[in-house]
Order: sequence, then structure tokens, then C-alpha cells
Amino acid sequence: MRIDPIIRNLQDGAIGVEKSKDVGAGGSGSFIEELKSKIGEVNQMQTQADQAMSESSVNGASNIHETMIQLEEADMGMRFLAKVRNKALDAYHEMMRLQF
Repeated sequence: MRIDPIIRNLQDGAIGVEKSKDVGAGGSGSFIEELKSKIGEVNQMQTQADQAMSESSVNGASNIHETMIQLEEADMGMRFLAKVRNKALDAYHEMMRLQF
């Protein structure tokens, strides 16, 4: 599964939302930069797992344990990313329910 379009959308920003220049200027970086890097890491794990499966299916299962470990790591990363997305959506919905 490719998540490159998600990264492009994060880089472009949401429609109608202005990016603040001073947010995250100090310290270790902004939340969006951390999120982008973690999405990139999950994408890389997925790609490596796909390549390992392809090589195992073409060349024979010589190192099945390493392939299964890569697959499980990629699966865990994707599940964690989905949970982060769900929590962010829950927070967004909660903010929309607030009355000002």
C-alpha cells in the first residue's frame, strides 16, 4: 500500500488553512514534521517488506524468518499509524462539537 499521496497532502497543507511561520521554530521541530518523517518510515518499511516477499517468492524461501519479521514490523507500523489517524480524527470531531 502506497502512502505517498498522504505525504504530498501533508506537505501542501489543507485547503484554506494558512501555515504559521513561528510554530515549532524553537526546539526539535513541529508536529507536522515529525508526522511526515514517521509516515515516511512506515512507507519505507512497507516497501522493504514488499521487496522481501517478492524476492522470497521468486528466489525461494531461503530466509523466511527475516521476511516474516519485516512483514510484521510493517504491519505494526501501519496499525500504529492508523491509530494515530483515528485519534487525530476524534480530536478534530471533538473540536467541531465545541460551542463557542
